[in-house]
Amino acid sequence: MSGSTTRGAPPRRLHLNVNILHSGFVPSAWRLPEADPWAFADIQHYIRTARIAEAGKLDAIFLADNAAIVDQIHFRPITALEPTILLACVAAATTHIGLIATASTSYNEPYNIARRFSTLDHVSNGRAGWNMVTTADLPSARNFGLEATPDHAKRYARASEFADIVKALWDSWEDGAFVGDKATGSFVDATRVHPIAHRGEHFAVQGPLNLPRAPQGHPVLVQAGASADGRELASRHAEAVFSASQSFEESLAYARALKTRAAELGRGPDAVKVLAGLTTIVGGTEAEALRRRDELVDLIPWDYSLTRIAGTLGITPDRLKLDERLPENLPLPGNGNGNHTFFNAVVAAGRTHGYTVRQLIRELAGGGGHRVIVGTPEQIADDIEHWFKGGAADGFNLMPDALPHGLEHFVDGVVPILQKRGLFRTDYEGRTLRDHLGLARPEGRTAQRLAA
Repeated sequence: MSGSTTRGAPPRRLHLNVNILHSGFVPSAWRLPEADPWAFADIQHYIRTARIAEAGKLDAIFLADNAAIVDQIHFRPITALEPTILLACVAAATTHIGLIATASTSYNEPYNIARRFSTLDHVSNGRAGWNMVTTADLPSARNFGLEATPDHAKRYARASEFADIVKALWDSWEDGAFVGDKATGSFVDATRVHPIAHRGEHFAVQGPLNLPRAPQGHPVLVQAGASADGRELASRHAEAVFSASQSFEESLAYARALKTRAAELGRGPDAVKVLAGLTTIVGGTEAEALRRRDELVDLIPWDYSLTRIAGTLGITPDRLKLDERLPENLPLPGNGNGNHTFFNAVVAAGRTHGYTVRQLIRELAGGGGHRVIVGTPEQIADDIEHWFKGGAADGFNLMPDALPHGLEHFVDGVVPILQKRGLFRTDYEGRTLRDHLGLARPEGRTAQRLAA
């Protein structure tokens, strides 16, 4: 888990994605003078941000998603555009940057998701990734005819079966099944296209998929979840995991446990890349960066931040007092049926440093739950290098304070330092997301058949 390499092995390389959270991570980012309040629903905003990321040689852009309005729209933008459609547009405007979209296993069907992400992989020439999530909020449940959120364990059992089916559908066409021989009239070798005939606890899917195997074989599978069920799902299926650790020690323990479990499942110790969430607020000096952070936080109404943190903790806002610490003995939200990841991250940040709620909101730049680093490009590069070389992360899912300008500050200021230190690429060495992440293309049925 250190930064060293074995003799003859290529050097370990840092991975960087950018999470395009509409106007930026800080809820008030849309209020900055240079910001466009309509950016959350403007494809050109996403294309511009993706091009900045590509100019910085980042691995991928990442889009979160919600199946309902789950934030306070009286104050801030929300996740609005459907991510796979959005990324198909971004694919046409870029050449190398990876394209990772979130889609829920709770309110979709495996066939639709397999087809949608295989299509995105074809459209982008091998740059697609699927962030598979289960959905824990009640508004989303009600949008799909339910009056309660499905049980946590059942959601993850469904998700694991869902992932098995999607991968089987992606392999239902052998490599080379498409022939397209005009002389013989052979279009597809139908003997190399196979139904999957799945019958399980949650799904019955016949298959095959109705399009050839994707350029990457499988679009890259991504997952985020800190619960025991989430870690098991990641160990079995994920190739990259977005984590929300607040400390180096916490992230190191998480990465080691995840990679050990993946190895126990026969996937090898390096099958999963751990990408820690990191919010960056960059300034020419530390004082300038802190001033930018404080100005952004001061633009957020305190009742917004209180409501947001209370929702993460699964309590009512009246239980939080700005100048007191978090309440003691907080249970997991919804008796364990809510979102474990951000609950644990917020509680860890508050408890570790003994913050009052007001201090916690400021340190979290509005109460989002991810780790926030405020400083100069050199300070941020030092922090990234420490986590990377120490094995606490293989890279980072970046969430700049404001977009696109916060990403420009990172690309122009931090990336050159990381490149000078030999930690990050100076140019792309391949065209696919698997190339960027150093992931092998999964063997399909052709290789399996020939090996039999």
